[in-house]
Amino acid sequence: MKQILTILAMATIGLSSCKQENNKLQPWGTGAFETGRYRNLFAEWGYPQAEIDAKLNRIFYNLFEGPEKIYFEVGDSMAYISDIKNNDVRTEGMSYGMMIAVQSGRKDMFDRLWRWSVKYMQHHEGSREGYFAWSCRLDGTRNAQGPASDGELYYVTALIFASNLWGNDTGINYLKEAQYILDCAMAKDGTDGVTNFIHTGHKLITFVPDVKGGAFTDPSYHVPAFYEVWARWANDGRAELWRECAQKSRAYLHKAIHPITGLNPDYSEYDGSPRKTGWIIGEQFRFDSWRVPMNIALDYSWACADREWQQDYGRKIQDFLYGQGIDTFVDQYNIDGSRVTEVLGAGGYTALRHSLGLVATSAAVSLVCNHEKSKEFIDHFWEARHEPYEDGYFDAYYDGLLQLFAFMHLSGNYRIIFPYS
Repeated sequence: MKQILTILAMATIGLSSCKQENNKLQPWGTGAFETGRYRNLFAEWGYPQAEIDAKLNRIFYNLFEGPEKIYFEVGDSMAYISDIKNNDVRTEGMSYGMMIAVQSGRKDMFDRLWRWSVKYMQHHEGSREGYFAWSCRLDGTRNAQGPASDGELYYVTALIFASNLWGNDTGINYLKEAQYILDCAMAKDGTDGVTNFIHTGHKLITFVPDVKGGAFTDPSYHVPAFYEVWARWANDGRAELWRECAQKSRAYLHKAIHPITGLNPDYSEYDGSPRKTGWIIGEQFRFDSWRVPMNIALDYSWACADREWQQDYGRKIQDFLYGQGIDTFVDQYNIDGSRVTEVLGAGGYTALRHSLGLVATSAAVSLVCNHEKSKEFIDHFWEARHEPYEDGYFDAYYDGLLQLFAFMHLSGNYRIIFPYS
C-alpha cells in the first residue's frame, strides 16, 4: 500500500496555502486540469492525515485483499473483480478496478485485470470487434455477448492514464489499446445491429451500443471530464469531437436532473426526459443513479467548466437527502422525491435501505457545495461501516467500490494522471 500513501502525501502539498485562499464552504473556482491541485476535504474539516491514510488503506484492503474481497488473481498474470452477489464478472467492475489500480500506482493489479478483460471479455473479430462482453462467469465463459457502454468509457480512460503514468514499452502498449477501442467504436455502422457507443447524432454515450440500447442513455454513464482526458491524450485525431462530447454531456445533465430535488432517473431519453421502459428500472432514482453525484464532483474537481450549475446541483441533492434525514434517507425514490411504489431488489433481497453506496456519493458531491450541510454528509460518510444490513444483505462489490471512489475524491486522491515526462 506504499503507492497509496505516496499519493496521499502528494495530496497534502500546498494544502495550507489553499486553505488561506479558500474558505471551507467555498468550492475552488478552477479545476485540476489547470492547477494540478485537489482538495482534501477530510483534512480541511479537521480529520488527522494519519487517520485519513489509515482509513483509505483499510477500505482498499477490504476490497482487494481482505476476507470480503472482490479481487481474485488467476495464475501468474491475470485477475478479475467479481460482483459477489451476482457471482459474475462485469466490465463495470473490471474497468473500475483498473481505474483504482492506476490511481494507486498498482501496475501489477492493472495489468492482471486488463489481461483477463482482453482474454475473456473483448471481442477480437466480427461486428463487435473492440467491444467487451459486459458479463462473464468466473471461469471467463460469457453470460452475454453485448457490451455496456460505461465499461468502454472507463477502459479507455484508465488505459490513457496508464500510458501517461507507465509509458507504453513495459509489456502492454496502453495507448494503442485505448486507441483500438476508440477506432473500433467509431467504425461501427450498424452492421448486425452494433453501433458506436457514443451516439453519433447526439454526441452522448449510449446505454448499450446496439440498435435497441442505443436509443437511450443512462445519466450515470456521463463523466464529461473523461472526454477532456481523451481530447488531451488519446492522440486519435478526434480531440474536437471529444471536447464537444464533454460539452454535450454537461448540457444533457441539466435536463436529466430534476430541477427541485436534484434526483435523476436510472435511464433517460437523449433530451433528458425519463425513459419509460414498462418495467421497474427506468424512470426512478435507483442503483445506477447513485453514481451521478460522484461523477459531477469529479467533473467539477478536474474541469470546473460548469461551476455555477454544478454548485446549484450539489446544494439541491444534499438539501433533498438532508430533508429525508441524514441518517435515514433511502436508496430509491421517484425523481420528484416521492417514495417508490415498487422496490428494486438486489442479491435476492428487496428492501429500501440507507445504502452505503449513496451515503458515499452524496458525501463526495460536497466538493461542489458551499453550505454547512456538507460537513454533516462528510462526517456521516466517515462514520459509515461496510457491513451487512439489518436484513442480512451485504454488497461487497457496488457499495464497496463507491465507498472507495468517494473516499478517494474527498481525500484528494482521485486525480488526473498527466504524462510522466
